[in-house]
Amino acid sequence: MPTLFTKILEGAIPGRFVWKDDKCFAILTINPIQPGHCLVIPRQEIDHWLDVPAELSRHLFEVAQEIGKAQMAAFRPVKVGLTILGLEVRHVHLHLIPIREPKDMDFANAEKSPAPAALDEAASKLRAALKASGCKQVAG
Repeated sequence: MPTLFTKILEGAIPGRFVWKDDKCFAILTINPIQPGHCLVIPRQEIDHWLDVPAELSRHLFEVAQEIGKAQMAAFRPVKVGLTILGLEVRHVHLHLIPIREPKDMDFANAEKSPAPAALDEAASKLRAALKASGCKQVAG
């Protein structure tokens, strides 16, 4: 059975895409901890990050760096935090979160029902920053 992320990629469930290439995609999470919180996800359904092939792992982190730079430009945080959890959806995904202080990485602070307009605005800002950096894999 396809994972939630595969269903989003296939269009069965809506998603706010900011990146698509032949190996991975990135979407804004529907429960952001901070504005601009997004996920970098391999197209291949892999449960644990320890099982990601080295070449794909490098690619995921290269994409994460590109998106992180765009998050810095779009949201002006102090840093972009990165974490891999994988308990909530059994499909590897990197969380990229614009942060100003350590508590900005606390998943207990995730918005449970954010306004769709706020998510759309964050996606637009991030896509614009990616385009401004010359990125050709901008989705949406």
